[in-house]
Amino acid sequence: MFPSRPALRWLAPVAVLALVLAAGTTGTMLRADAAGALPPRTAAQLLVDLQKADPAPFSGTVSQQSDLGLPELPALNGGGGSSDLSSLVSGSHTLRVWFDGPQRVRLALLGTLGESDVVRNGSDLWMWSSQERSATHRTLPAKSEHAAPDASKLPADLPKTPQEAADQALKALDPTTKVTTDGTAKVAGRSAYLLILTPRDSSSLVGQVRLAIDGARHVPLQVQVFAKGASEPAFQVGFTSISFTRPSADQFRFTPPPGTKVTEGEKGSGEGPASHKRAPAKQAQEPRVVGKGWTSVVVATMPSERAAAPGKGGRGDQLGELGQVLNSLPRVSGSWGSGRLLKGSLFSVLVTDDGRVLAGAVSPDRLYSVAGSAR
Repeated sequence: MFPSRPALRWLAPVAVLALVLAAGTTGTMLRADAAGALPPRTAAQLLVDLQKADPAPFSGTVSQQSDLGLPELPALNGGGGSSDLSSLVSGSHTLRVWFDGPQRVRLALLGTLGESDVVRNGSDLWMWSSQERSATHRTLPAKSEHAAPDASKLPADLPKTPQEAADQALKALDPTTKVTTDGTAKVAGRSAYLLILTPRDSSSLVGQVRLAIDGARHVPLQVQVFAKGASEPAFQVGFTSISFTRPSADQFRFTPPPGTKVTEGEKGSGEGPASHKRAPAKQAQEPRVVGKGWTSVVVATMPSERAAAPGKGGRGDQLGELGQVLNSLPRVSGSWGSGRLLKGSLFSVLVTDDGRVLAGAVSPDRLYSVAGSAR
């Protein structure tokens, strides 16, 4: 949840998708305030600040907002009051975050009728839903002693804080990106520098990424992503309040409330109970990246048991809630084959009938072209 900031490197579209597949309703553009609030700092200096920043213990409230231009889909209509972690793909959300190093992290998604928490305290990882009155406990393997929890266990590996979103945006910094500054602003009551990332390739659906960087701590306070040609952010995540005081140890001690149904994961595996494990299926091939920069496309292959499409309903019949979403998407076809298309203002995803998934911050035509040459 708070990985070490990587060195600047080529953008993988997976990072773009993780960045834009977050939550909320349309936000307000962060604008520069009066000049002189902070000493002038160049874009290069701000990039160095971000890379060297070592977040001290903190706690705060985070707001996530987005307007991704997605169609109405089942299982993606969480609304603003939902406390279900899966609802992070839609609606407007408020989260509380406590951080005391990678071994002690707590994230609480606050909803109208309850909350969902992810709590790490050393080797213990808890996921709890007050609304469902259920909790899952996992004992992290020894190899994770100095690593963050497996973020793949959370919905869509979404960025939950400005630091996570900034880490993913920084992966885009290469010759395909123009980096500039835009003065200073106030975020969560703190003075911050504004760093602007603009794709040089006009065929990208991303128009601009704006980062607000704390003037004293050098950590991201807010991240906004704009679709090409848009004047308001399609996605933003930022602190509305933050304190750099070490959180109480009690915040990381989780005891399920009375009446909570607790599921124990198999010790050391991070998976569910052994009694519920299925026979291992043939693994999908590792995803690969076609192209470079903001217009690159990730190509992945579904496991063989999911790639088969018997019956009228096709592959979606086998995937439960995900299948509902898949079957509701419009069908598309061309010389590359046929499949289903999800198109938003910042990204496109193509799921082909032969079991491939192509995704990127690009138009559908770019995906069709890659699909035709990447069989």
